[in-house]
Amino acid sequence: MLSSSEPDTAAAPEPAGVRIAPSASVEPGASVGAGSSVWDLATVRQDASVGENCVIGRGAYLGPGVRVGNNVKIQNQALIYEPAELGDGAFVGPAVVLTNDTYPRAVTPEGRLKTADDWEAVGVRVGEGASLGARSVCVAPVRIGRWALVAAGAVVVRDVPDFALVVGVPARRIGWVGRAGVPLVDEGEGRFRCPTTGRLHQERDGVLTESGAADHHG
Repeated sequence: MLSSSEPDTAAAPEPAGVRIAPSASVEPGASVGAGSSVWDLATVRQDASVGENCVIGRGAYLGPGVRVGNNVKIQNQALIYEPAELGDGAFVGPAVVLTNDTYPRAVTPEGRLKTADDWEAVGVRVGEGASLGARSVCVAPVRIGRWALVAAGAVVVRDVPDFALVVGVPARRIGWVGRAGVPLVDEGEGRFRCPTTGRLHQERDGVLTESGAADHHG
C-alpha cells in the first residue's frame, strides 16, 4: 500500500501500478492499493484506506479514516466524509456527497466555533456493488444496500435495501435492480428476472434476494 505522496527513503516500495497525479494530495498515514489511481486535485486524508484497482476522480475528497474497498470508482468532485465505508465494487457518481453530521452547526449554542470535541461524526455505509448517481446526497447515518442503485439527484435519508432502485427527495424505492444495474422484470408471485443476465430474484416481505444462477428459460 502507498502510505504517502511525500518522498520517503524509508517507505515501503510503491505497489504495482499505483498512479498519483502530481496535484493530488495523499496525506501521510493514508494508503492506496495496487492498481489504483488518484487523479488531479483529489485529496486522500490521513488514515484513509483505498483498496486495489480503484479510481479516485479529479477533485474528489476522502476524509480521515474513510475505508474504500477494491474495484471502487469515485468520480470527479465527490465528497466522502469520515467515517464512511464503501464496499467492493461500489460506484460513486460525480459530485455525490456522503455527509457525517446529523445536526450541523458551525458554532455551539453559546456562539463559540465548534471543534472536533463538540460533535460526533456518523458515517454512511455503501454495500458491495451499489451505485450512487450524480449529485445524489446520502445523509448520515444511512446504509446503502448491496447492488442498490440511487438515482441522480436523490437525497437518501433512510436505509436502502439490497437491490433497491430509489429516486427523489427524499429517496423512495420505485423498483428493483440486479447486478447489471438495470431494472428487474416482474414475473409475478414475487419473482423478478434480470433482463441482462437472466438471473432470478425473489421478493419476500420487502426483501429481495438472488434465488439462483442465471436462468434464460421462461
